[in-house]
Amino acid sequence: MKYLLDKEESERLYFRKISLNDYHQWLEFFKDPASFIHWKIEPQSPEKECNDWYEKQFNRYETNRGGMNALIEKNSGQLIGHCGLLVQQVDGITELEIGYSLLSDGRNKGYATEAAMKCKEYAFANHLVPSLISIISLTNKPSMNVAMKNGMKPEKQTVYNGNAVVIYRIMNSEPQSHKEC
Repeated sequence: MKYLLDKEESERLYFRKISLNDYHQWLEFFKDPASFIHWKIEPQSPEKECNDWYEKQFNRYETNRGGMNALIEKNSGQLIGHCGLLVQQVDGITELEIGYSLLSDGRNKGYATEAAMKCKEYAFANHLVPSLISIISLTNKPSMNVAMKNGMKPEKQTVYNGNAVVIYRIMNSEPQSHKEC
């Protein structure tokens, strides 16, 4: 589980593995229509979407393909979202992505940027890969802003899971030996 930031922290956030105890709080993400506006999907029931989310994350943990970390706000102790390093296939290439999703109460407060920066620092400090990406829908300006604040630059447009996206990338500026995802 080299890609997880379990027990790491940033200025305002604790990172830990997700837990089924978070289910009812995270279910609110899937009840919020704003959570789906940038992706071409036909959402099922919020409960089904949430169950699938947890199954996917636990599968990532078990197969060492990264996974989301629960983001816990230090001051309140509340779950505000998920962020993590995810092994992804983009255009036939294995990449390590910084992914992030926040509950509505955590949006527009700089938490996504703070969490994404921590993921970048962790990946590069541990020499996991020579570069990181974020996969962002063409319409998702807030996520594009997070990527740019994290030092990423748009590299290309492509299609990912049936969605038109921009791949943002940042290279590690320090020399390192490349380790495969």
